[in-house]
Amino acid sequence: MKFSTLLPTGLATFAVVFGLGLSAVNAQTALSRNEIINSLQGAQAKVDISADDLRKQALEHIQKYPGDNSTEVLPLAAKLAQLRQFNVEVTFDFDSDRIRPESYETVGIIADALHTPYLMGQTFFVVGHTDAKGDREYNLKLSQRRADAIREALVTTFRVPAGMLEAVGLGEEQLRDPSNPDAEINRRVQLINVGF
Repeated sequence: MKFSTLLPTGLATFAVVFGLGLSAVNAQTALSRNEIINSLQGAQAKVDISADDLRKQALEHIQKYPGDNSTEVLPLAAKLAQLRQFNVEVTFDFDSDRIRPESYETVGIIADALHTPYLMGQTFFVVGHTDAKGDREYNLKLSQRRADAIREALVTTFRVPAGMLEAVGLGEEQLRDPSNPDAEINRRVQLINVGF
């Protein structure tokens, strides 16, 4: 599959300008538009979860279970786990919300999937997660900035309708591998389909 087929017209040039030619492609190329579509399609109706509720619960979780990291699960985690979702690695500079150039291909593939009729018109949370290195409240803020950056790139660079996306940062409050809190697998972005 050619890289230019993954992006709306004119955006392939943008990607090349930012050094995303085939020479910069890394392990992220295994990601496909169809994988994203298959993972996210099939939402029935809008669920009763708001981005604000998630942010509030994450902050309350930190206050209720202080310390380095908590093994307690967020109250809405079970509800989120039942929704159609997809985890993807988007890399950032250390302690920054700047998306690394090599991750723009991944963001473009996400956008390409969101532009299909299978997903168009639905609402998605773009959820940022960190590992457990550092202060929990700081990680919560950093993950929100990173989720905002991905949403912004999807909307401005790849022209995904803004109304389809809500950014939420959960920091280290929903680790993918709680037994290894500092592991790279915990630093991820989730797309969660919250319905029509």
